[in-house]
Amino acid sequence: MWQAQTVQEKLHKLGYKTEIVAVKSDGDLKLDKPLYELGITGIFTKTLDVALLQNTVDIAVHSMKDVPTALPQGISTFAVLKRAQVHDIFVGNPNAKSNTIATGSLRRRAQWLHKFPNDSTTDLRGNVVSRLQKLENSDWKGAIFALAGLDRINVLPEKYEILDWMLPAPAQGAMVVCGRSDDDFSREALQHLNDENTALATKIERDFLRTLEGGCTAPIGAYAEIQENTVVFHGNLVSLDGKEKVEIRKTISRDESNHAGSLFAEELLQLGAKELMQRIKQQLSKS
Repeated sequence: MWQAQTVQEKLHKLGYKTEIVAVKSDGDLKLDKPLYELGITGIFTKTLDVALLQNTVDIAVHSMKDVPTALPQGISTFAVLKRAQVHDIFVGNPNAKSNTIATGSLRRRAQWLHKFPNDSTTDLRGNVVSRLQKLENSDWKGAIFALAGLDRINVLPEKYEILDWMLPAPAQGAMVVCGRSDDDFSREALQHLNDENTALATKIERDFLRTLEGGCTAPIGAYAEIQENTVVFHGNLVSLDGKEKVEIRKTISRDESNHAGSLFAEELLQLGAKELMQRIKQQLSKS
C-alpha cells in the first residue's frame, strides 16, 4: 500500500487523478508454507495481472524483485522508480537462546549459511510488522529483512546490522509500475516517473536471473551499480545448504550493457552454476 500511495502522490503532482484499488495476492494470503513450497511463479503479482487484463485497474505497482522476468502477454513495464536501499539487514534478538536465523528467502538462507555454517534457519512469513513481532516473541538469534521495506514504513529497529556482504535479490529495493500494453495514456503518464539508471541496473540483474532460470525464490543474488558511464556487477548462486557458491564480478562500460546480464549469467553457468542449479531444482522438487 505504501508503494501504491507513493506512485499516487507522484501522479497527483503531475496533474493526474487516481484511485487506489487494494488487491490481496496469494503470496499475502498463504502464509503457512515457505514461498518455494507454493511453487507458483509470480505469486505476489498474478492477482494484479488478472485485474489489469480484466480492466479492473489501469496500472499495478509491485516490488520489482517479486515480478517474474517474463510478463504475461498484454502487460508491459511502464516505469521503474528510483531505487531505494538495496541491502538486507540483520535484526538481532536480545532474548536469543539458539543459533536460529529466521528468513523466508532461500537466497538469504543460503548466503547466511555460507558465511555462518554453524547456524540453522527457520521460515518466517507475513508482513514486516508481523515478522518483527514473531522475532520479538521467539528465542531465535535474529531475522533478516530488506532494509528498504522497514525503512519505507518507519519500523526500523534502533539496532540492526547492514549485511553489505550479502548480495540482494535481483531488483531489490526497486518499485515497478506495469500496465496494459495497449494503454498509451497510462504509459505516457508513467514515463515521467521512470529512473533510467534504476531501469538499466534492474534490467541487467533480471536478465541475469532469467538466463540462470532462477525465478523469484531461487538462491540467486545480483547487484548492478551504475557509476556514471560504468556498470559494476556482482552476481552469485549459492547451494541451499550454503556449502557451494559460484560468483562473478564484472565492470563494463554503459555502452556494453544491453545484453550484459544474460552474458554474465552464461559465463557463470560455464563456471559451474549449470550443475549447481540442476541440483538445487532437484532438491526443491523433492521438498
